[in-house]
Amino acid sequence: MNKTIKTILLVVGLVLVAYGIYKLITPEASIDIGIAKVEAQDNNDAYITIGLGIAALVLGFLGGRK
Repeated sequence: MNKTIKTILLVVGLVLVAYGIYKLITPEASIDIGIAKVEAQDNNDAYITIGLGIAALVLGFLGGRK
């Protein structure tokens, strides 16, 4: 595999993992009514993003080895 493609895969993998973790941590919606505070999250997209990022990292590290 070309060195440029490996570098692009590594950078894209790191960005996807970081964005997935960010989406996993931050709540999507929150409601604050007096003493009650409710936060809602849908983490399915975050898990997919992290998985794609890890796959890109693995391909970047292992791609083209003989």
